[in-house]
Amino acid sequence: MPHHAHLEFFLDPSRCIGCQSCVQACSECDTHKGDSMIHLEYIDRSQSVQTVPMVCMHCEQPTCAEVCPADAIKRTGDGIVQSARKPRCIACGNCVMACPFGVPELYIDRQIMMKCDMCYDRTSIGKKPMCATVCPSQALFFGTREQIDALRPQSMPTNRFTFGEQTITTRVNVMVPRHKAPPAPHLDVTSAMDERPQNRTVRLKVVRSEAAVEPRIDDPFGEVEI
Repeated sequence: MPHHAHLEFFLDPSRCIGCQSCVQACSECDTHKGDSMIHLEYIDRSQSVQTVPMVCMHCEQPTCAEVCPADAIKRTGDGIVQSARKPRCIACGNCVMACPFGVPELYIDRQIMMKCDMCYDRTSIGKKPMCATVCPSQALFFGTREQIDALRPQSMPTNRFTFGEQTITTRVNVMVPRHKAPPAPHLDVTSAMDERPQNRTVRLKVVRSEAAVEPRIDDPFGEVEI
């Protein structure tokens, strides 16, 4: 077992502020050739501006690899699902259609599928992925289970997700509230549109001019003219 196997990736959608720092940092990775392997999704664009960063969840049984007819997608021993291998990928797009999280992308110009590999060149030696190093709100966090418990006592990590009758276990953890929050009260802001403004009185403090200000008796420079 690698000495850094205790480090895990945690994704907290509630902390994403939509700054896209992770997207920019990902595109600067040498192995991505200028393309970002992470993108932001709106949870409910018609109701909220809340965004969530989308990274590869690195499934224990990756569907993308199972449907690949060319056996181009491999999962390393430490649980990281790699991008398609160039000599094998036939750009059929099966992996793009099969992924339940919608992560893999097919690059037609290069005839290959590429996706987030959790910055394997960095995480394989114990360094943080590029996105986690720049996230100002720590919506993307790479560290130990003890660290995340101390940082987010009101949340807990989960890595099991259900799609229909299929349950998927992933290497990436998503932070969810430990307790169900009470529903927020409904606030109808449009009801205030017909309200009339209340009469207000503005009072301004009058400041005397310099000529009217008498010099202080105890001020040694009070009579000095400039």
